[in-house]
Amino acid sequence: MLRHSHVPFMFEDLKENIAKLISLYEAERARSTSLELALDQSRSDGEAYRKQIKDLERQIDNLRIAGAFNAGNNSSEARDRIDRLIKEIDKCILMIEKD
Repeated sequence: MLRHSHVPFMFEDLKENIAKLISLYEAERARSTSLELALDQSRSDGEAYRKQIKDLERQIDNLRIAGAFNAGNNSSEARDRIDRLIKEIDKCILMIEKD
């Protein structure tokens, strides 16, 4: 008969353990959702930064071109800069043609 008296306690322990397990599961699920949102935000930020970098690189290129044409009185310096730009453009064209 002693065995049967412990049965209600075993069920109470089981119910408590199940409740703890459910609580832990819910906490982990919430944590997972939070991490997924943070990852999505990081990916979005990364894409925005990549676009910003491309824009800044374009601006740098434009400034280089403008600098080549605004070399001042030294026309040979301007000619050298333009020649370098033409070489860079030719390299880019070759790379595009290879693709």
